[in-house]
Amino acid sequence: MTDLPTLRTGSKAAIARVLARLESNPDDPEIVALLNAAYVAPMAQVIGLTGPPGVGKSTLVGALITAYRQAGKRVAVIAIDPSSKRSGGALLGDRTRLRTDPEDDGIFVRSMAARDQLGGLAEITFAAMVLMRALYDLVLIETVGVGQSETDIALAADTIIFCVQPGSGDSLQFMKAGIVEIPDIVVVTKGDLGRAATRARADVKGALGLNEGRLDKDAWSVPVLIVSANAAEGIDALTGAVADHAAWLAEGGRGAAKRQAQAAAWVEAAVKERWGREGLKRLSGALVTARTAESPFLALAGIARQL
Repeated sequence: MTDLPTLRTGSKAAIARVLARLESNPDDPEIVALLNAAYVAPMAQVIGLTGPPGVGKSTLVGALITAYRQAGKRVAVIAIDPSSKRSGGALLGDRTRLRTDPEDDGIFVRSMAARDQLGGLAEITFAAMVLMRALYDLVLIETVGVGQSETDIALAADTIIFCVQPGSGDSLQFMKAGIVEIPDIVVVTKGDLGRAATRARADVKGALGLNEGRLDKDAWSVPVLIVSANAAEGIDALTGAVADHAAWLAEGGRGAAKRQAQAAAWVEAAVKERWGREGLKRLSGALVTARTAESPFLALAGIARQL
């Protein structure tokens, strides 16, 4: 089994083999050991991109890949796709909408199936993210954009970008669905639409303003940006906002606390997915211990042994 240092300097094919093994047998002791090592050695900022279908998430991901590669950053992408009812695999396969250079070892793209998760983030996605986080400088997770994906992405990402399309009613949906509390950055896509994009930005800023009274003075102020990914306009401002949010998370251990909470939530979700609500009841004490465990994968393996 390949270890973490070897994967960092190895080929994309080697990483793909490990991910295939992770998807087929996540409880393999060698996979669990690799995930434990990855969890305690994070390198990347994890950026989640969500929003309704058709908003331009894949195009924006492509623009971010280009920007980060030009800056010398190594980028991994986890693209969550609908599941095939026949095979259970990712319906869109190799994510052909993303135009990347197959010869560039600084880019790794993996399509993963949402499986039966409405939010589009199956149990295996968190594990894949942890591995990618230990191998690359940035990890981008693009959600399906249906069901609960707008909220579930908070269980995996450090920085959440919510995409809004001008003239589509997305800004109204943003206000109605309570998504206003989820994003760290809001991006109005298709900025080349001009006045419609400006109007959407104003609507979102108004919705965010309604929430400001509930925030403490040290809370992050959510920027609302207009971007035209096809024209590469606004991308520098977006990457700047992402970097600013990373710096804010680094203050006072906010980022570490967020990741620990995500890990604990993942263990609880994994227990529920595998053993149901009865399993949650039986293992309530073990779940409390898991919240402070060195690794959520170690904690889940210990819970599995109890059962």
